[in-house]
Amino acid sequence: MVEGLATYFNTQPEKSGDRHYISYGALRRLEVSTGEKGKTLVVDTESDRSVEEDEVILDTNRRFRDYLQYVTGYTAKERAKKMQKKVD
Repeated sequence: MVEGLATYFNTQPEKSGDRHYISYGALRRLEVSTGEKGKTLVVDTESDRSVEEDEVILDTNRRFRDYLQYVTGYTAKERAKKMQKKVD
């Protein structure tokens, strides 16, 4: 989880308690932690709405998707299906 932040966003995450966070591109804050018993990944983001450059937004989006695939093992489409099953 933590090494993925460094790998996909080329920055060392900061730590606060059990949470690790970074700021990158169009993300003012990307915070990750493990849920109860370490079986759940909790991801919280805050966008930087002042970023208007499409290239920065697209790069940030791509890196975020790649990071989520790295830590979950699922593509965006697979994650959406799993979430839909939980809602139904």
